[in-house]
Amino acid sequence: MAASLYVGLISGTSADGIDAALVRVEPHLEVLGARTTPYPAQLRERILALATANAAITLDEYGALDIEIGEHFAKAALALLQETGTPPDAIRAIGSHGQTVRHRPSGPHPFTLQIGDPSVIAERTGITTIADFRRADVAAGGQGAPLLPALHAAVFASASTRVILNLGGIANVTILAPDRPVIGFDTGPANCLLDAWANRHLGKPRDEGGEWAASGDVDRELLADWLADPYFDAAPPKSTGREYFNLDWLDARVPGDAKPADIQATLLALSVDSIADAIRTHAPDAFEVFACGGGVHNDALMRALATELAASTIESTGALGIDPDYVEAAGFAWLAHARLAGLPGNLPEVTGARGPRALGAIYPAP
Repeated sequence: MAASLYVGLISGTSADGIDAALVRVEPHLEVLGARTTPYPAQLRERILALATANAAITLDEYGALDIEIGEHFAKAALALLQETGTPPDAIRAIGSHGQTVRHRPSGPHPFTLQIGDPSVIAERTGITTIADFRRADVAAGGQGAPLLPALHAAVFASASTRVILNLGGIANVTILAPDRPVIGFDTGPANCLLDAWANRHLGKPRDEGGEWAASGDVDRELLADWLADPYFDAAPPKSTGREYFNLDWLDARVPGDAKPADIQATLLALSVDSIADAIRTHAPDAFEVFACGGGVHNDALMRALATELAASTIESTGALGIDPDYVEAAGFAWLAHARLAGLPGNLPEVTGARGPRALGAIYPAP
């Protein structure tokens, strides 16, 4: 049994904390325990500032931040093991996604950058750590994201077409159909703009339950202007991040006399409409949508999605046996297993890479 136990670690584009999942991979994937370790408030602010398009940082600051995040990832893994009563030597490997601070998969020199030094994680935990999952796909001409459709296809496929919807800072969809290749791509913002606007005007990291958004009125003309952004009409494969959809993007598109609550309502409509348009375009025959990620706790967002996608049943991935808060963490445990087994971790039809690639670098336990 020990050979099939892994820990998956990730902090997503919302940077609200480190999700850790204890996963048994064989004979089937099962999450045995999970927890979220919040970042200290000051560290989160530094990460969010660095992830914006115009951020500047010295090499000394960058190096120190890489180590600091690695230390927090190691502590998150050890806290999970202590909480579940699992000795470190029972874990075959940790799969650490790290913290994305920049994602530029297009242009003359495409790159994606995740930090959180895996050598520190391996040293502090005493567990072999697999990290740097995205860059091999980018080197092969792919987007480097999303990577989890491979897990979704392995774990969530059915005899009928269904959609797995991840509502993180950025939303992405995986379309699983029995008669055609997997489709997966980032649709645009889910929570990142909602969180940033709430933080600016409420002084809170998020709009809990979407209550503030629900108090405002959607500006349909403004919404149409936002949806005209070329990203939404671009064909997959495509991926994006906070370096594109951020307060700079929003400030350039918000009139000076707008009411903040109305902007929040319109931002929620932006997330909902862009997600729904993507599903209707690429999965018109999908009757099931299973959501995961932090957005499942935004009641206003989930209600609006249910209304906009009235022809589909919308549930969380909990209905499929995996807590919606920990699907991504479980996915990087699964990708660590694939790496040690010498199996490819990407789906070229999703990312646009030239072919299947083994993903992740191995940092052996000391």
